[in-house]
Amino acid sequence: MTTGSALSPGRPWRERLTAWAPILLLAPSLGASLIYVFGFTLWTCWISVSSSTLLPQYDFVGFKAYVDLWSHQRWKIAYGNLLTYSAAYVLVSLALGLALAIAIDQRIRAESGWRTVFLYPLAVSFVVTGTVWSWLYSPDAGIEFLVRRLGWMDFDFRLTTHRETALYAIIATGIWHSSGFAMALFLAGLRSIDGDVLKAAAIDGASTARIYRRVILPQLAPMFVAVAVVLLQFAIKTFDLAVALTGGGPGISTTFPAMFVYDFMFQRGQIAIGAAGAITILAALAIVLVPYGIWSTWWARREAAR
Repeated sequence: MTTGSALSPGRPWRERLTAWAPILLLAPSLGASLIYVFGFTLWTCWISVSSSTLLPQYDFVGFKAYVDLWSHQRWKIAYGNLLTYSAAYVLVSLALGLALAIAIDQRIRAESGWRTVFLYPLAVSFVVTGTVWSWLYSPDAGIEFLVRRLGWMDFDFRLTTHRETALYAIIATGIWHSSGFAMALFLAGLRSIDGDVLKAAAIDGASTARIYRRVILPQLAPMFVAVAVVLLQFAIKTFDLAVALTGGGPGISTTFPAMFVYDFMFQRGQIAIGAAGAITILAALAIVLVPYGIWSTWWARREAAR
């Protein structure tokens, strides 16, 4: 009785500490994240409507920086490159990732080895990927050099040195880097489909192509959306891959919005225009993420209602 009465006053305190421990542990990182994300986002918004040049100014001049931004030829080229890159990068990565997932889902030999091979590029940063592929594209040490050493002296593989092909070289490199990621998610989706449904469709006489078209692919619709959203985020924030491959060249032919923002904010001292570009990139991300968040919430409620 004495022991129980002595411990009983301490029990509520310990329970409260146990309940608050996760919050106390996460509070510093959450507070820093809130300041870093929301605080600096608001600061960037204010700078974008100020007259800041080399140093921040906190006056209000309206949307002059945005007008100057969209009047700048380099920004127009950068945004056009982003649209082209995003469309090709996402669509081809989705198609190639799905094809690889379907191939691996056939219970092939050494499946784990193939998964590792296709997933390996994802473990490498975009900087390393761009650096390695820049060697492959180099006429002095890459594929062109090797083929010419074999006797084909007219062979030309200088993709990153021609304005017409440099952007497509970046697209091809990005697809190589991310198609394995799409493959892994699609493979997980394929393995989660109920096998009884597939057996029932096969018993009814449906061909393999029809089963994929009418049964499997519709059930992968949420996975398609999720993978596309993640790839779009990668595309919108493209910076290090293009810098490592082409540095934005030849000329400004492969400039991307993130490169434009970095150049104007940290190289040219045009902080207001750079901040306007950063907010424009953030708006592009919001256009992708906000509808996806609304859709995913609706989909989760719909599945729960079933």
